[in-house]
Amino acid sequence: MVPEIRLEAGSPIPLYRQLFLRLREMIVGGELRPGERLPPTRELAGRLGLNRTTVTAAYALLEAEGLIRGHVGRGSFVAGGSALTGLAWEKLLPPADPAAAQPPPAGPVAISFATSRPAEELFPLEDLRRTADEVLRSPEAPAILQLGSPAGYPPLREHLCAEARRRGLLRQRDEVVVTSGCQQGLDLLARVLVRPGDAVVVEDPVYPGLRNVFLRAGARVVGAPVGAGGVDLEELARLLDRFRPRLVAVTPDFQNPTGATLEAAARQSLLRMVRAAGAVLIENDIYGDLRYEGAPQPPLKQLDESGDTVLVSSFSKVGFPGLRVGWVIAPKPLVARLIEAKQAADLHTDQLSQAILLRFAQSGRLEAHRERVRAAGAERLRVLLAALRKHFPEGTFCSRPLGGMNLWVRLPAGLDAAALLPRALAQGVAYLPGAYFEVSRRDPCALRLCFAGLPAEKIRRGAEILGRLFEEELHEARGAGRYEPAPALV
Repeated sequence: MVPEIRLEAGSPIPLYRQLFLRLREMIVGGELRPGERLPPTRELAGRLGLNRTTVTAAYALLEAEGLIRGHVGRGSFVAGGSALTGLAWEKLLPPADPAAAQPPPAGPVAISFATSRPAEELFPLEDLRRTADEVLRSPEAPAILQLGSPAGYPPLREHLCAEARRRGLLRQRDEVVVTSGCQQGLDLLARVLVRPGDAVVVEDPVYPGLRNVFLRAGARVVGAPVGAGGVDLEELARLLDRFRPRLVAVTPDFQNPTGATLEAAARQSLLRMVRAAGAVLIENDIYGDLRYEGAPQPPLKQLDESGDTVLVSSFSKVGFPGLRVGWVIAPKPLVARLIEAKQAADLHTDQLSQAILLRFAQSGRLEAHRERVRAAGAERLRVLLAALRKHFPEGTFCSRPLGGMNLWVRLPAGLDAAALLPRALAQGVAYLPGAYFEVSRRDPCALRLCFAGLPAEKIRRGAEILGRLFEEELHEARGAGRYEPAPALV
C-alpha cells in the first residue's frame, strides 16, 4: 500500500515530477518493497486529485530508472534485484535543490519545441571537416593537443580581443577569458563574485541555467519582471533600492525565454541605475548575433563609459553548441580571478575546439554559416507566428521577437501549461512550461516554444497538435466554469 503522498500545487516543480520524486524516495528508502504493486494510475490519480496523465508520466520516469516494471494486464510493480542493490545514494547525497529541477524528459518525441538550439541540418559539416583537417595538419597541432593556458587558446583570445575592440566592447583595462560556453562563464562569475546571502537580480522569467548558477552560490535571487520591451525598469529600480544587490544579470537582446529586446534608451537608463546602486552588471549576449529584423541595438558593454559591465558570450547559437567555446570580457582584475577559478575547475578549456573555431572564423566560413542561420531563423519564426495565429485558441498571447530562438506564449486563463505537457508528450510534441523559467512570479498559463531547431513542416504540425490539445482543454474548462477571458493573440 502506497503511504500518504503530499504534493505542493504552488511549487515550481511540476506535479508529475513531485510525484515521481516522492515515489522514488519511498522505493529507495524501503517504504515500498521489491515486488510490491503500485496503485493503478486511475486509482492513484483519484486519491491525489490529479489528472491520470500526471500519474502516468511519473510512472514512466520510475520505469525509465529501472525502479518499477510494468506488466500488461497486471499493473506496475516495484523492481527487485540489481536495480536496488549497492550504496543508498539517495541517502548519501544532499537533498536535490527544487529550484534547480531539470525539465521533464521529452523522450523520443517527433517534434520538440523544448530545446533552444540551432538546427543540425544547417551545420556545414564539410566546411567543418575541412577546417579541422587544416588545424590538425598545421605545425601548431602538437602544441594545440597539449595542456594549454586556463585563460584559453592564445590565438583565439587575440582574435576575440581584436573583434571586441573593433566593436567598442574592449577597453584598455579589459581582458578576455575563454570558457566552456556561456554557462561556465556564468558559473565562474558566481564563484568569484557572489557570497552566500548576497542579493542577485535576474529577469523573471529567465533561462534557468542563469538563475540556478546563482542559487547554488547561495545568493538570494530576486526576479525583475520582463515585458515586451525587456526588463521592467521601474520595478528594477525598486528592487535595487530595496535589496542593494551584489550584481544584476540581464539578456538585453532576444531574452530567453520571452524573446524581448531592450531599447537603446532603456539600456542607458539601466546602466545609470545599476551604476548608482554599486552593483556589478552582467550582460548575457548569447543571442546578439541572431537579429532577423530592425536595427541592431548597441550592447550594454559598448554603452558603458565606466567599462565595468561584464559581457558573456559564446559561439553556441551561431556555430556548434557541442564545441563548447564561450568567453567573458571584463576588467582585468576580475578576469584574473576568473582564470584562477577556471584553473581549479578544469585546468583549461579544450584547445582543439578553440583552434577549429578560430580557423572557421578567420576563413570566412563562420560568417557564411551565420548568414544561413539568420535566414533560416527568420523564416522559421515567421512560420511559427502564422501557425499560432491559425491553430491556437482565441485569447492566446504570444511575443513578437525580432531575433533569437524563443517565443513566449500565454494561453487563455484556465489552461495550465505544465499540467497539459504530459498530454502533449503523448502526442509527440514537447515544450517547456513557464514554471521552468519563473523566479518569483507564477504564470501557469505560460510556455516557451523554441523554433530555430525545427524545419517549417514540423513547426506547422507541432503548432496544429498543440492548438488542438489546448482547444479541447479550453472547451472542457469552459464547461466546468473555469475559463476567464485573456488578451488576444498579437
